[in-house]
Amino acid sequence: MRIGELATATGTSQRLLRYYEERGLLTPERTTNGYRRYPEAAVGHVTRIRRLLAAGLPIRVINEIIDCACDGADYVEPCMEPTLRAELTALDGRLDDLQHRREELLGLIERVGSR
Repeated sequence: MRIGELATATGTSQRLLRYYEERGLLTPERTTNGYRRYPEAAVGHVTRIRRLLAAGLPIRVINEIIDCACDGADYVEPCMEPTLRAELTALDGRLDDLQHRREELLGLIERVGSR
């Protein structure tokens, strides 16, 4: 399928598909006249990329694990688990930090009215 067809099938803009290609997440074949051609499996591949991005994974991490994902967009291969768990641990740390900052800020706000 051509890039426009893939964009329609995945609800993704052609510009974003080109960006995925630039970042090494998506590799189309090229026809003799230079058009991009994608296999049907690219629909699941793009859907998986979008899902991983929506989960907050940076592109560099997706690049590390995308090759071990081979089934449907919702399937997570065992080889992805350590990286996904590491990202979850990092996210939990950021959440803890944000909660602490929120409590500190709330404490400052409460002191404003107590003077």
